[in-house]
Amino acid sequence: MINLKFKIKNLKLMKGFTLIELLMVIAIIGILAGILFANFIGVRQRARDSQRKADLNQIQSALEFYRSDVGSYLFTNLGTRTISSICPTNASLTSGSTTYMQKIPCDPSPPGTGVTAKFEEGNYGYEADAGLKTYSLFACIENLNDNDPNSNSPNNNSYANWCTPNRKAYVLKNP
Repeated sequence: MINLKFKIKNLKLMKGFTLIELLMVIAIIGILAGILFANFIGVRQRARDSQRKADLNQIQSALEFYRSDVGSYLFTNLGTRTISSICPTNASLTSGSTTYMQKIPCDPSPPGTGVTAKFEEGNYGYEADAGLKTYSLFACIENLNDNDPNSNSPNNNSYANWCTPNRKAYVLKNP
């Protein structure tokens, strides 16, 4: 009986957690938060890259409709240029009374990130050959691990040179 009273008395004295236990819990929570935060940043980059790819596919569709009506692709002034004016823009792709694209989209990069450093901020690249028979649309992407066949590494494609150092370029050519 005496032994039972002693155990109950000791249990009453042991209230709360020790400092070591609290530090261990805080450390574990910090490690888990760091892992989740790093993964969250990657998700945002991949989402912006998906938006870029979708935008270029829409522009490509509009250019193909334009070509089917006009007989050639959109004219550019010698060499590479952006498909729209400085973003944000209300520019559209029209010919006469036909509108092929109501509003040309802008790159989803946050301002000042420099993903498309050699373009005007927020624009996609467009280049047509001299005879207006072929074209290339391109954008710089953030996810360096992108395995899309249209994503080119900086060492394998001249369009990647238009991106900030060590960026890939996503390139669409006429079908």
